[in-house]
This record gives sequence, structure tokens and C-alpha cells, in this order.
Amino acid sequence: MTTALVTGANKGLGYEIAAGLGALGYRVAVGARDRARGEAAVKSLRAAGADAFALELDVTDDRSVAAAAATLDGLDVLVNNAGISGEFGPGWEQDPATLDLDVVRRVVDTNVYGVIRVTNAMLPLLRRSPSPRIVNVSSSVSSLTWQSDPAVEVGPIMAAYAPAKSYLNAVTVHYARQLAGTGILVNLACPGLVATDFTGSVGRPAAEAAATPIRLATLPDGGPTGTFTDDDGVIPW
Repeated sequence: MTTALVTGANKGLGYEIAAGLGALGYRVAVGARDRARGEAAVKSLRAAGADAFALELDVTDDRSVAAAAATLDGLDVLVNNAGISGEFGPGWEQDPATLDLDVVRRVVDTNVYGVIRVTNAMLPLLRRSPSPRIVNVSSSVSSLTWQSDPAVEVGPIMAAYAPAKSYLNAVTVHYARQLAGTGILVNLACPGLVATDFTGSVGRPAAEAAATPIRLATLPDGGPTGTFTDDDGVIPW
């Protein structure tokens, strides 16, 4: 049985990624900080025919991540989806001139350190898989090329969230370089603006946005690694 772990999978985009992988026959570990919410998501996934189970997992907590890794007897796919935006001002703005450093710390701890923490804990399991895949969920706002081009509309200034995703991109490239030749493919997925609690229900349906993460999670052996793509193709760094 091929097993996939999706973090932050009890709702929104993570749930739809889990549902999509479940529909493809994967056994899905639903990573969630709150066990009750994880169990509720699992109940819904099972009702749809998926083989799913809840995995209590707080990506910001070393003990929680280590315990989750110890629970698994094997892992083939890791989708690092859990993330937070941090507090926004009017119009989703995070002004760098007035930004609370505690907000930055919380965003980076979840969106970057959390990915590193979970990935490193799961690597021993992934190394035993015949076709291991790691997918890190990023965002188009992480693109420094687009952010620095006045002709490109990339949304409001988000001085905590966007740079944290840029940091995630950079770390992911180093994972891809380090793991080159091992069979572990490591890629970044941009789901676009998704209608979830994260965005105040603005954007496209989460089920539609899950397509790129699912595609990268199910790449064939010898597929690309170290890429950053959305539904339309490559996103500039």
C-alpha cells in the first residue's frame, strides 16, 4: 500500500489534496494539530471511499512531529501543506515598516521551519520507499521576479507571508540538490488563490487548486525535481 502524508489536511486545500490522493488509491495520513478535526476529516474521506487515518501533528512542535513519524510504518509521499498567513492589515497588507516581529516568527516557524522539521523527521521513511515524493506548497507571491516587476500584479505587500514562502522555495531547492540521485523528487506547488478560511473564501475551489500538488505527488520515476510550478507551468523564482 502506497502511503501519503498531507499536513494541515483536516480542511481546505490540504483536505482536497488528501481526497485526491485517496481517490487514486493512496492510503492517506491526515495530518492535523487537532485530533478531533482530523478524525472528522477522516470520516468524510472514508465515506467517499478513501483509505485514510488521522495523524495528530503540529508542525511547530518537535515532539509532536517525532511522535507522528514514529507512528508511521512507511511513507511514500509527503505533502507539506500546513501554513499560516500571519495577521493582516486592511486589504491583506503586511507593512514591513510596522510589522510585528512576533508575527514574522510565527509565520516562518510554521511555513519554513515546520516544513524542515517534518521533512527531516520523515526522510528515513521516505528513503525506504521505491518512489518517494516530497511536495511543498508555496505561492506565486514568493516569486522575487514577479514581486520586483511593477508590471506584474502580485497582490498587496505581505512582508511576513510572501518572504516566508520565498524562504521555503530556497530551502526546497537545497533539498532537491542534496537528494538528487536518491529517487526522492522534491518540488514546489503553487495552487493559486484558493477559496478557504485562509483567504476569507476568496479564490477558486480547493478541489481545483489541489491539481498541481497531486500531480507533483504522483510524478513518475525520473520525473523533475527542484521545480516550482502551477497549473500553467513554471513560475519564475
